[in-house]
Amino acid sequence: MSDGCGFPAPGLHSFLFKPIFTVGGFEFNKVMLLALLTTLVVITFFYAAFGKAKVIPGKLQMMGEAGYDFVRRGIVYETLGKKEGEKYVPLMVSLFFFIWIMNIWSVVPLSQFPVSSVIAYPAVLALLVYLIWLPLTFKRHGFVGGWKNVTGYDNSLGPIKWLVSFIELFSNLLVRPFTHAVRLFANMFAGHLMLVMFTVASWYLLNSYMIPAAGVSFVMTVVMILFELFVQAVQAYVFVLLACSYIQGALAKHH
Repeated sequence: MSDGCGFPAPGLHSFLFKPIFTVGGFEFNKVMLLALLTTLVVITFFYAAFGKAKVIPGKLQMMGEAGYDFVRRGIVYETLGKKEGEKYVPLMVSLFFFIWIMNIWSVVPLSQFPVSSVIAYPAVLALLVYLIWLPLTFKRHGFVGGWKNVTGYDNSLGPIKWLVSFIELFSNLLVRPFTHAVRLFANMFAGHLMLVMFTVASWYLLNSYMIPAAGVSFVMTVVMILFELFVQAVQAYVFVLLACSYIQGALAKHH
């Protein structure tokens, strides 16, 4: 709350919620509820779409097939190829729709909060990708080849090969999972903050003598909602695209 004008400025408090209930010291809050609902929505949708699949699909099955095929062909096959990528399609489809629905809660009435704006959720998803990528690297290339893949070790670089290897090692083992999580988190955090700011400003200005300004703020709120709908899908796409590119790097031959 800013001093003097009484405008309830959004801040970190906009991302904190009181527990809905507590069991043995474990607090279950709104964000956890939305994450649980996200899981139920994704599972329910795909079960309804493919549980009794038909040769001539209905509208729900067509939507499910379109979404599944978009991730399979548009992301996985394009990055990993059909032969290598087929086994990762279920994982990538799950990641895409789970992240997308987590983001969409931001513009859904009553919920109005993107789960991905809490760093713990993108961090766990990025860790999942990391725990697939790293063992896969060593499984495909062996112990020595795996380290060469992770460090980018190349004798042809001469004296600077150790410096390059150190930078690559630091980048791949620490920076990569960090940026993978933070990219999703930061975009959804900033987007939610902007939405809250314009929404609260519209209400605040409407209850003052600056009603015309309230109209401008309301228009910006609508624009931000439309923009957020675009960003929410893009962030799910980028997260899965990067996950596929990391796996592709683990499978690629080291030169």
